[in-house]
Amino acid sequence: MKRILMLVANGVEPLEMSAFTDVMGWATLIGKEDIDLVDVGLTPQIKTTFGLQFTPNALLNDVDLDKFDALAIPGGFEPSGFYDEALSKPFLDVIRHFSKHNKVIASVCVSSICLGEAGVLSGKNATTYHQVGGKRKQQLKNTGANFVDQPIVIDGNFITSTGPGTAIEVAFQLLEHLTDKENVQELRVRMRMPTPSQEWYTSAQV
Repeated sequence: MKRILMLVANGVEPLEMSAFTDVMGWATLIGKEDIDLVDVGLTPQIKTTFGLQFTPNALLNDVDLDKFDALAIPGGFEPSGFYDEALSKPFLDVIRHFSKHNKVIASVCVSSICLGEAGVLSGKNATTYHQVGGKRKQQLKNTGANFVDQPIVIDGNFITSTGPGTAIEVAFQLLEHLTDKENVQELRVRMRMPTPSQEWYTSAQV
């Protein structure tokens, strides 16, 4: 069994979170290996970007980070308070721990900013949500990352992406890293989830 810690901050986007939940759930049901995905929060109640509220499986203070094989981080919205927790020291320390132990870290959308602020993307290729004006792009570059305007960017153990529409592909990339490509392909068929075109993988945002 492989174990994934999904680190969620208040203001998290539900779609980005649910992509990891669904893919890893299907992987456990019909895949080659069970995947234990544990959503972990800093607080007992999480209010998402669009108002959905839930109780995380565990609190950060109660989990042993060494028991996990990978880290998944969905993004969120600034007006919903995402960065208040996602850029806090306890949150960033989790990222540093997984990076120090060379474990895969999969982030969606603006959560790559958290990786950058944790200091783990310096000199690495990465991406983030980018629109005209380039606020998030500049934030990422300011951390020493090399911004690449593609939907998903993989550099070593780091997976970064551009927005909620990439979340399920990030989850598949993470699953492939933990198992293999054949396992992912079987899940795509069973989930009726098509493989994006090559053009999708290289398309810029703006």
